[in-house]
Amino acid sequence: MAWRSVIISKPAYLSYKQKSMQITQGEEKFLIPLEDIAVLVIDNQQVTISASLLSACADNRLAVITVNKSHTPNGIFHPYLCHSRALKIMRQQLVMTKPHKKKLWQIIIKQKLLNQALVLDKLNISKTADKLVAYANMVRSGDPDNLEATAAQIYFPAIFGKGFTRADENVFNAALNYGYSILRGAIARSLVIYGFIPAFGLHHCSELNAFNLADDLLEPYRPVVDLFVYQICKDITEMNTELKVALTGLLHHDITRIEQEKITGKSTTLTLIDATVISLSQSVQNKQLCLVLPSLPDDFT
Repeated sequence: MAWRSVIISKPAYLSYKQKSMQITQGEEKFLIPLEDIAVLVIDNQQVTISASLLSACADNRLAVITVNKSHTPNGIFHPYLCHSRALKIMRQQLVMTKPHKKKLWQIIIKQKLLNQALVLDKLNISKTADKLVAYANMVRSGDPDNLEATAAQIYFPAIFGKGFTRADENVFNAALNYGYSILRGAIARSLVIYGFIPAFGLHHCSELNAFNLADDLLEPYRPVVDLFVYQICKDITEMNTELKVALTGLLHHDITRIEQEKITGKSTTLTLIDATVISLSQSVQNKQLCLVLPSLPDDFT
């Protein structure tokens, strides 16, 4: 089972050798077994990758994430039709009823708001946390009241300071965007592995977005990134390699597993993402309203 995430942040040539990715940097060469890798992040404009390695990445179900010149993730390469019953899952996904989608979105947003409240509790911002718990209990099917947006207006300033907005150019937003993108790529990878079409979402429906469904499932995972960014960016003024490595490593942190609003154990973020997608597959096939979602453990750091 894949368990590693790899970041290439220096100029390199990546090729395929002995069922492994060979990294060539100057006179040095390294081999990493492809079966160990879940996510590969290419975070340097001077990295060259061979076609044989790309093909092998697809065969081994890796998500390859690229970044732009400002080091913000901008692309995802993922496997194509790698599920043995992909057509069956796709057909069931495409005929999901609107009420079913709305109910699943209600479950997702409720857990997102509860996770945001947990973040605030951990930061001793209890009054705002109580408001978010109240909002979570008020979420209706499809969130027609847009309580998700209402909560965001008080949530982010409470964490990062009065006047803070997600449009600001600072290290906090840069780190949040990077962390969200890494998790989004891992979710997209898992969706394809289990036969879904990532473009067709439960709530997100942009015609310009090939990963609407990944963005749906990302929502309750965002607070995990939020708390992590707050903890590690206090004394950092700009994005650097160490910060990017730490954010990518978030895939391997232990977080709490929630099912039907009950704690059912812990697992790494990467493993829990697979569990979330599997539960969505079961929901789609059996028309049930049960998702495995993340929460923040007491000892999360």
